[in-house]
Amino acid sequence: MTEDENEAAALRLDKWLWLARFCKTRAIGQKMAGKGRIRINGRVVDKPHALVRVGDVLTLPLPAGVKVIRILSLPSRRGPAPEAQATYETMP
Repeated sequence: MTEDENEAAALRLDKWLWLARFCKTRAIGQKMAGKGRIRINGRVVDKPHALVRVGDVLTLPLPAGVKVIRILSLPSRRGPAPEAQATYETMP
């Protein structure tokens, strides 16, 4: 896989958070990602431009508690909630 194809199969963390409806705006997603409290595959990230791919496990600190999810697919648009929820699964 070339570098261009690898980039095409990934999304910025802040954009993914917005598309998957974990935040209302992309700016909020940037702030969330910039705080250094989100983990991608166990690695702490503090950059909104960190790339997420299918199969990555995210640990997200949310107001209701910590949520661990696995990305099943990369959304192409910010659709309705059921469509967004179909792109990830909650881990036990």
